[in-house]
Amino acid sequence: MFYKKSLLSLSIVVVLALVLAACAPAQTMEPTEEPMVQPTEEPMAEPTEEPTPEPQTIVDIAVADGRFTTLVAALQAAGLAETLAGEGPFTVFAPTDDAFAKLPEGTVDALLADIPALTDILLYHVVSGEVMAEDVVMLDEAETLSGKKVMIKVEDGNVFINDAQVIITDIMASNGVIHVIDTVLLPPAEEESLGSIVDIAVADGRFTTLVAALQAAGLAETLAGEGPFTVFAPTDDAFAKLPEGTVDALLADIPTLTDILLYHVVSGEVLAEQVVELNSAKALNDKFLEIKVMDGMVYINDAQVIITDIMADNGVIHVIDTVLLPPESVGSIVDIAVADGRFTTLAAALTAADLVDTLSNEGLFTVFAPTDDAFAKLPEGTVEALLEDIPTLTNILLYHVVSGKVLAEDVVMLEQAETLLGENVSIRVEDGNVFINDAQVIITDIMADNGVIHVIDSVLLPPEN
Repeated sequence: MFYKKSLLSLSIVVVLALVLAACAPAQTMEPTEEPMVQPTEEPMAEPTEEPTPEPQTIVDIAVADGRFTTLVAALQAAGLAETLAGEGPFTVFAPTDDAFAKLPEGTVDALLADIPALTDILLYHVVSGEVMAEDVVMLDEAETLSGKKVMIKVEDGNVFINDAQVIITDIMASNGVIHVIDTVLLPPAEEESLGSIVDIAVADGRFTTLVAALQAAGLAETLAGEGPFTVFAPTDDAFAKLPEGTVDALLADIPTLTDILLYHVVSGEVLAEQVVELNSAKALNDKFLEIKVMDGMVYINDAQVIITDIMADNGVIHVIDTVLLPPESVGSIVDIAVADGRFTTLAAALTAADLVDTLSNEGLFTVFAPTDDAFAKLPEGTVEALLEDIPTLTNILLYHVVSGKVLAEDVVMLEQAETLLGENVSIRVEDGNVFINDAQVIITDIMADNGVIHVIDSVLLPPEN
């Protein structure tokens, strides 16, 4: 009994304890600091710089490409690899190995054994400067480092350097650009030297007197020089036609000999086809040669041209059958008009129109010269008005001048003649008198150093346009 009461009492105590515990405030937990772990810095990896590629020269690119092994070997053999690896800039038209393979068998080996020829060929593939494809197609030619030119053409959208087709363009290098071609460029062969005019005259054998005269006058060196010259060369037979003793006398009179020899020489290279288009030519002694064609024959003054176009390095020789003797100087057309005294108005008009030099120096002319009396026949005040109107005055004066020396005997064979104005004058013969338009020719064949004067009695007035 007592045991049961004790157990009951104990149970009550336990229950009360549990109730009190439930009603008690919750205990606040003091936070406990966890020890902070200090972060440790990870070591930063140092950045590594990307390597800068080395600039690639034209030679570097050709070596690395693999399609230019023959070209590279040739450049090295010729000592040009260093040149084309230099500053430049250069434009290289680069033939591939296949291009070299197209050459006749043995050619490459022969070139590698002939360095001067190889060098010339290689330099013929290089142009100074950086010429891009868009610029290449705008050119007709380009000068290479060999000093010779390559021709450039575009056909059906393809670009050709000479006969080599450009197959790849604009491969850029640090010192220029490469355009790839399918054929090796071969420079034109050097023209074989013909020799100078003097060399040819010496070697020919028909010009022994001419050569001796040139040497005596100290002109052999001149005519062996650069030129170009056109020589009307008299043969030994031509000199033999001179009066006996003339050649010996000339060899003892060097000034006269020199004047005669220079009268056979014209500056420039004038081929036969051009000679026949001329009516005169100024020789190196400043005197004029008359040129005419009669019955299919060409004459220089009275000497017939018997052989034409003997080419020399410094000009051309035309062979003639007679020695040319320069006329004694009588003065120019203007000199004669001034000195005569009957052409004062004409001389004043030529001066006003600035035609004095033209009619004194520039060729052979035929002037139909109106006298002072002819000008006086014009209406009063006309001359004064013309001197104030230079364009009209110039046209009238040029209408009185024909190119070339036309003597009276030739004038009467014509029906008209073209003047320097470009307008024709009519020519007719009536009752033994010669008329130029309506002006009568009253004096003929007044000779001048640079042509001839025919005197007329009326001023010629060109037709109005």
